[in-house]
Amino acid sequence: MKKIISSALFVLSFLFSIPVHADEPLKFGVKAGLNVSDFYFDSEVFDKTNQAGWFFGPTVKFTLPVVGLGMDASVLYDYRAAKLDYATMTQTVKQQQIAIPVNARYSIGLGSMASVFIFGGPQVAFNIGEKEYQWNMKSTYALKNSNFSVNLGFGVTAFKHLQVSANYNTSCGKTGHATWKSATDAATSVFNKKSSRNSSWQVGVAYFF
Repeated sequence: MKKIISSALFVLSFLFSIPVHADEPLKFGVKAGLNVSDFYFDSEVFDKTNQAGWFFGPTVKFTLPVVGLGMDASVLYDYRAAKLDYATMTQTVKQQQIAIPVNARYSIGLGSMASVFIFGGPQVAFNIGEKEYQWNMKSTYALKNSNFSVNLGFGVTAFKHLQVSANYNTSCGKTGHATWKSATDAATSVFNKKSSRNSSWQVGVAYFF
């Protein structure tokens, strides 16, 4: 056991003794981009795919003292919407949230002016918009106050300041739930309830100062 602990401490000491390979290990910037979201529900209610939205906000990138490794975090205003048809009514559901993604990243240099990277990590989001939508007295859709998801993607950094990335943001657990009565339940007090999982493809552009 002592040998294992000593070896682990030696490896950690070696890794953190490697000098930072970037001129500025901590960089601040701004990020903006597009969402293409899927609103998944039971088909009896609605199921919308390829719904356009957008996001923007401040971001920070940190280079770890290990060649190629780093982290980034952002605070983003994230807007997703879907025009949904149910029975004889049409309504636009808007998911407006403050999203906080934190990603680990690994970069591979393509010369002094560019690099490619892969990244992944958790994201927590807090709903700041309207939370409940009602089609009629018997059908509603409600968003959760917060939700948890995971990002996985890749990108390119050019000229040390410009970054373009693409990722998939997949929901972990429910984003909201729909409650409704079908025609066969009209004469009863039984309500149907299904959870929704709103996931999204995202394309972003960031500029670091």
